[in-house]
Amino acid sequence: MKVSYQWLSEYVDITGYSAQDLAELLTRGGIEVDVVESRNKGIEQVVVGYVTEREKHPDADKLNVCKVDIGSGEQLQIVCGAPNVDAGQKVPVAVVGARLPEGLKIKRAKLRGVESQGMICSAKELGMNDRLLPKEIQEGILVLPDTAVVGSDILDVLSLNDEVLELDLTPNRSDCLSMLGVAYEIATLLGREVRLPNVQQGLRESETDASGMVQIEISAQEQCSHYAARIIEGVTIAPSPLWMQNRLMAAGIRPINNVVDITNYVMLEYGQPLHAFDADRLAGGRIDVRLAGNGERFVTLDDVERELKPHMLVIADGEKGVALAGVMGGANSEVTGATTRIMLEAAKFDGGAVRKTSRELGLRSESSLRFEKEVDPARVLEALDRAASLMCQHAGGTAAKGISEKRIKEVEPLHVVVSRDKINRYLGTSLSAEQIGEILAKLRFPYQEADGSFMIEVPTRRGDIALDVDIIEEIARLYGYDQIPTTWIEGATTPGALTASQRIRRSLRELLSSSGLLEATNYSFVQPDQIRELPGLYPQIKPIALAMPMSEERSVMRTSLLPQLVEMAVYNRNRNVEDLAVFEFGRIFLTEQEQLTELPREREMLGVLLTGHREPLHWRGKPAKADFYDIKGVADQLMRYLGLETRIRYEALQADGFHPGRTAGIYLSDSASRTLVGIVGQLHPELQKAKDLAETYVLELELDALYEHVSEEIAYQALPRFPAVSRDIAVVVNESVAVGDLLETVRASSGELLESLSVFDIYQGEHLGAGKKSVALSLVFRHAERTLQDEEITEQYERIVHALASGHGAELRK
Repeated sequence: MKVSYQWLSEYVDITGYSAQDLAELLTRGGIEVDVVESRNKGIEQVVVGYVTEREKHPDADKLNVCKVDIGSGEQLQIVCGAPNVDAGQKVPVAVVGARLPEGLKIKRAKLRGVESQGMICSAKELGMNDRLLPKEIQEGILVLPDTAVVGSDILDVLSLNDEVLELDLTPNRSDCLSMLGVAYEIATLLGREVRLPNVQQGLRESETDASGMVQIEISAQEQCSHYAARIIEGVTIAPSPLWMQNRLMAAGIRPINNVVDITNYVMLEYGQPLHAFDADRLAGGRIDVRLAGNGERFVTLDDVERELKPHMLVIADGEKGVALAGVMGGANSEVTGATTRIMLEAAKFDGGAVRKTSRELGLRSESSLRFEKEVDPARVLEALDRAASLMCQHAGGTAAKGISEKRIKEVEPLHVVVSRDKINRYLGTSLSAEQIGEILAKLRFPYQEADGSFMIEVPTRRGDIALDVDIIEEIARLYGYDQIPTTWIEGATTPGALTASQRIRRSLRELLSSSGLLEATNYSFVQPDQIRELPGLYPQIKPIALAMPMSEERSVMRTSLLPQLVEMAVYNRNRNVEDLAVFEFGRIFLTEQEQLTELPREREMLGVLLTGHREPLHWRGKPAKADFYDIKGVADQLMRYLGLETRIRYEALQADGFHPGRTAGIYLSDSASRTLVGIVGQLHPELQKAKDLAETYVLELELDALYEHVSEEIAYQALPRFPAVSRDIAVVVNESVAVGDLLETVRASSGELLESLSVFDIYQGEHLGAGKKSVALSLVFRHAERTLQDEEITEQYERIVHALASGHGAELRK
């Protein structure tokens, strides 16, 4: 909400307070002011001038030489290139020595040999928002109304010596979406009176009764509780007064004509949206507020035909729909230059109904904004009379006598009871009944006090007040938050702490970040094709379609983190970032149902992607490219950190979107079962080619399946006191034998003396024979309390060789 300081001064005495002072008061009182903006962007010595003559420049086709009277007794000669300048106009003139926005200073000049003694200004050159003006004025000089006085300061004429406060309102303070609402707030903070407009001033009524000219019916009574109309005849469509245009522009609204401008002006003044219909284009002499018919189509003021839904509220005449209630009028009843009779509408529409229609049709306006937040039901008729009187004054109209209306329910004030003890207990204060009464009086909340309790009547303009705690909040902000004493917290407290899964996830994040990977965050919504290309751990799960997606690219809920990490790699490669190492923690959403009848299962996942080189270019040599063992190394590092390295097994896996020979499933084993908890591998070459990626490796782990197996207890081990003994063993096996199986056999047969086990070589060659491979293992033995004997090591070694031979047909390599 933009509030003009000058306009506000009409409703409340703000003498002695600058706009900045008011901003401070409002912010301290709970209504934040984002900015105070001066409408004067640096203008000095710009006055109203009258163009007495205009002639073509002798040496330039697009320039004009004008004689301009600025009320100083002599006429200035000014060269002007604007296409719309003409004799008989009143225009802004920057005289020699004047200053304009952005530090521009006007000097005497010669343009193609002709002296120019100033500049005729456009709205943009005066620092005005020319987008709020008609297009023809945007492209030329600003032509002022005939009522502008020659020689007067342009700051006064255009109200540019004003300041505008921009309020950042919370949703509950819709009362401050009006000038009067802000005036009540300022008057409360300053302890001053509010001056309300005289809604009858200037109102001319004929003898014709308005109730006989239009009959009101409300068929949709749940969506509309009050509808009222006035008929104004004999209007002349013309520009609105300059003062009104200035106030509308200060509020960010573009002036159109006197009738439309008056409806916008009163909406800003009272917070009650109005709509003006061309009464001669309404059929049947009746108005019905009804719901739209199934498949009904309607052309709005923006000349777009829209299909309406049965829950949308429509204003209809005797034959057709003429407006979408609270949202936008119809092109079939629009006020035009030929309009002479106006039907003026004011109503109380249900905020939820307007919000739903506005959102579904993509039509947001100042009017719908106010209806969505609920308008004051007691101001419907007051705003209607105010607009009718302004139309009589500034559009030459005469109003029919009285109002035609239909009211479903009467406005009943809300009463709230709160005790002084409760107020002081909640605020930690010791306010007396007199102090509370003074605050309520400032708020203009009528009340009765008895036995320490206050029965308060809440004005209808304050729809945010419904409970006793709302009253307490009002008292707190007006008493002053800075005056409320600091007190100790009372009552039982529970110390906050991270859950086990949160602690583990935070540790893993630190581990991956310290290893040089960057964390990514993506949407939970993806394109269906992305899931089909790379389904991840759950290829059989069907993605969940969104009812109202942001776009086709974000139309289903993700079932894997990998597709978005791949798209991230594509995005970076398209911007010449080819080396990437990223990870993401996130949730996926799983269900087997075609139509959801229950919430999907959520699984917390970790995704990792590597592509390009594993380290940057360096003078020491050509950097190596990332490969399968780099991404598997990330998985190994994570499992070692979680203490699960001995329970994890990698097995070859065929998966959609993955390389058929460089992909493995990650299985977690316990005493009862074996569970697939992850997948690691290279993207399929065809997918890499389609995405224009180099070799790309990914890892996905289901963290929920790991959390329950992770022990958070820290186990300390003393440094070894006795030496270790290492032995190497190289065995020849069939190439179909998995190295993981060999490792498991060694661990199972070695006993407690085996401290570590690793693979240091795999070899295949002609002299081994077809279908054979050599696997070299390094074994380290140690006893914690004594030095090992050669006999023990030999016994362990022979037991391992025998187990490998019997279990896998392994032979020692010679």
